Amino acid sequence: MNRSSSRPPTLRPLVGISACLKENGRGGWHHTVGEKYVQAAVRAVGALPVLIPAIGPELDDATGLLPAFDRLLDALDGVLLTGSPSNVEPHHYGKESRDGTLHDAARDATTLPLIRHTIARGVPLFAICRGLQEVNVALGGSLHQHVHEVEGRRDHRSPKSPDMDVNYAPAHDIDIVEGGMLHRLLGERRVKVNSLHGQGVDMLSPRAKIEAICCEDGQVEALSVPDAQAFTLALQWHPEYKALENPISMKLFDAFAAACRTRMMERTGSLLRAAE
Repeated sequence: MNRSSSRPPTLRPLVGISACLKENGRGGWHHTVGEKYVQAAVRAVGALPVLIPAIGPELDDATGLLPAFDRLLDALDGVLLTGSPSNVEPHHYGKESRDGTLHDAARDATTLPLIRHTIARGVPLFAICRGLQEVNVALGGSLHQHVHEVEGRRDHRSPKSPDMDVNYAPAHDIDIVEGGMLHRLLGERRVKVNSLHGQGVDMLSPRAKIEAICCEDGQVEALSVPDAQAFTLALQWHPEYKALENPISMKLFDAFAAACRTRMMERTGSLLRAAE
């Protein structure tokens, strides 16, 4: 069933979705967002998705009364950071690039400052896969560039099957921190999640709190930001894949949706009062 069918379009919160900048093979470039993220925003959150293009420096413009990032965020009720085949460039966390990784400098230049502005502005933030890595780096943490080469760590990469159900199938259990944000949302201490990432948290950001780790190797699987004013949760796995069929995923998207609706009511109420 379409979860958003009972929510009138006029009441849908506006959720910004981060985009990647990709070469199209013909000398041109596309700002892209995977359909599964758009559908998760529409159906699992009940939102109206708004693409945030990877234009980096163009958003870091303080020529107006407010920086462009803040002007954008003042019009949004939530931000969804997507996964991607690309990785955060390691110079952002003081390391040199290693072979075998894809990068997207334009996305980094957009999402890293966007994360800091989103948290400071009190806008709900839900980060997935690369999104978790971006949150950790944006707030001062670092990453393993090849988790599978770290001693004692499992290979967290996907099987690379032509069957997406195989790639996104549950891969391992996670241990959820008792009493944490994720524990409160799910009501469980252990769940099984998919795994499609090559990079992962190395040094945790000083502002972040671990919410879950992989049971097999201790790799960080979820984190929150305790000093954030609004809902802020980052997951290393992909809850957006067939979210409506997964009760665990829906608990997470329901919580994000509730935070976005609260923000929407506060934001629209302020606009109405300003117009009076």
